[in-house]
Amino acid sequence: MIERFYLKDYLSFSESELNLKTGLVVFTGPSGSGKSILMDAILSSLGSATCDAKLCESSVTWDISQEDMGIESEEINVFKHIKKEKSRYFINNQSLSKKAIQSVASRYLRHLSLKDFSDFQNENLLEILDNRIAQQTSSITELKKRYQNSFEEYKKVKKELAKLEDEEKKIVELKEFAAFEINKIEEINPQMGEDEELLEIKKELSRKEKVQEALENAQEIFSYEHLVSSALDTLGVESGFFDDAMNELRACFENAEDRFDTLSSVDIEEILNRIEEISGLKRRYGSIEEALAYKEQKKIELQKYENIEVEKSDLELQCKILDENVTGLAEELSELRGAALKSFETDLNNYLHELYLREASITLQNGEYTHHGKDIITIELEQTQLSKVSTGEFNRLRLAVLALKSEHMNNNGGVLMLDEIDANLSGEESMSVAKVLKKLSSSFQIFVISHQPQLTSMGDQHFLVYKDGTISKTKELNFDERVVEIARIISGENISKEAIQFARELLEAKQ
Repeated sequence: MIERFYLKDYLSFSESELNLKTGLVVFTGPSGSGKSILMDAILSSLGSATCDAKLCESSVTWDISQEDMGIESEEINVFKHIKKEKSRYFINNQSLSKKAIQSVASRYLRHLSLKDFSDFQNENLLEILDNRIAQQTSSITELKKRYQNSFEEYKKVKKELAKLEDEEKKIVELKEFAAFEINKIEEINPQMGEDEELLEIKKELSRKEKVQEALENAQEIFSYEHLVSSALDTLGVESGFFDDAMNELRACFENAEDRFDTLSSVDIEEILNRIEEISGLKRRYGSIEEALAYKEQKKIELQKYENIEVEKSDLELQCKILDENVTGLAEELSELRGAALKSFETDLNNYLHELYLREASITLQNGEYTHHGKDIITIELEQTQLSKVSTGEFNRLRLAVLALKSEHMNNNGGVLMLDEIDANLSGEESMSVAKVLKKLSSSFQIFVISHQPQLTSMGDQHFLVYKDGTISKTKELNFDERVVEIARIISGENISKEAIQFARELLEAKQ
């Protein structure tokens, strides 16, 4: 629900604050006092309209999905629309786009001033019908769950089969490509770490002559080895450390010579060519490791292509079994819905009779299989399509559908906003609308602008919108003030005693 609304500097309003209750909230006042302006401002605070107010702010009890919006939901969430040079929108002081604000509010807010067909969407009508059936037999809940699980599995397998069939069409090309890629890598046959080893060989070969020359020059040190040993003996110093060092040096030189002897048989052109081949693989695949992994992947794909007929046959069998299962479960759903359709139509028409509307006809037809079955519900007013009925009839029909839906709802239906839904109706028609709205107010918080005493008297909360000079103001009315306002609606500015009496009787009857 909307618990509080605050408005500042918008057209004839300087400032207004509403502390709102659950149930049916009625706004009345003389023509031109600012009722529609106030309604637009409330909608604007929630991203569902545009206005030039300096500030309009609604405090709501709606949950906000942190995952979707990146905003942590609080016990009371504050929606703001601020207009300076441009419009800015906020939830809990975090700036968001108008579209983001509207997407949050649209889950809880319905504005019934326009022809919005969302309440007549097939999914919504099937939900109402199924909830009614569930009151008679709980088996439909389990049946729907089984159908939905089977349908999702069917879609998954069908998608896999379609992908496989698409691959099958270009199987020859795919097989040739996979074999080509495998052969290209296998012809080079790279080994893990080979690139580093080849570069080291190239490096050693490039400095071979220089190192050999240095080794040859350094060999002279061994000519003086006996002289150093003799000098150490003369000094009485143990020469073991010197002998060990010379032996280690000799071994180091010999190892180098052996390495170069081995490299003497290496063809530098072959090394360079091999390095170029490995570099080409690395440029294409990233590394030797990635090239080898890619080769294994292509081998798996090639095996898959070769086994595609077997896999396709298995998927076709799964599809056939799941298709039969989905069809059977959908038929069961259709039978339950078909059996309950007449009662659904009767109860809807009971509401329509109360609302002084023509009778509706409801049909159940076969359509494409969806998450909700194969059934399509169509509602017409005496064979008149909904797109062709008047706005007044359309909105009263919406009320009847919402009333049916509310029979199996908790009190979290959200907020309904109606602008003069009882305009141009007779007293009886207005009272019928009032009774339906009163019923709906147990599941919805409803804001309505009214010019009729019947609907006004049904309100759980009543605000008067009036002009003080040129400034629009709002005031919540107590019982006696409501009597006076309803009497004004009945008899005009010159309020009669009869109007006062009738107004009091209407309010007392409601209480």
